[in-house]
Amino acid sequence: MSGSAKQPRRPVALPIHYTPPHMMGVVMDLTSSYPRSAKDTIAGVAMIARTTDKAKAKARGNIGDYHYNCPMDANVFSFLGIDHEKFLQVVADAKDDGEIEAFVNGYASKKKPAEIAAWNAGFLQAVPAPGSDSEKYFLDLRSQLAPDRTDIRAWPDLLDLDEKRAVPRKTAV
Repeated sequence: MSGSAKQPRRPVALPIHYTPPHMMGVVMDLTSSYPRSAKDTIAGVAMIARTTDKAKAKARGNIGDYHYNCPMDANVFSFLGIDHEKFLQVVADAKDDGEIEAFVNGYASKKKPAEIAAWNAGFLQAVPAPGSDSEKYFLDLRSQLAPDRTDIRAWPDLLDLDEKRAVPRKTAV
């Protein structure tokens, strides 16, 4: 062992999140818990882990107030070229998370790493269109949750805030 302590490796770009082994195959019940963050990934692609959780809950009839194939889900499906109905069927029929991940990998592997990184960056910084109903909803929800968090401008950050995840403060550049 050398004289200096090893520093943990930090991801260069986006953090890679995974489903811990103890959570594999757990029935997703969105009436009593939250789906994974839009920042969590499968095959390096943001949002698809959250979409997977919503598909699991929809397939089992316990999706609660969440919406499967919402515009954010549709965005990741479009990027990967996955049909949402086929994905829901794959999730419903899967014996374990490995089968779902293999299905997603079959589509993600057709993308270059730079394409995935660029898509993730754009997706994770997506803001509501100015003057839209979406912007009004976003601003109203942010005001209810944390009126002092005007630094939160992107949907994934607002979802994390709403679902009680830590959202680091962004500083003005």
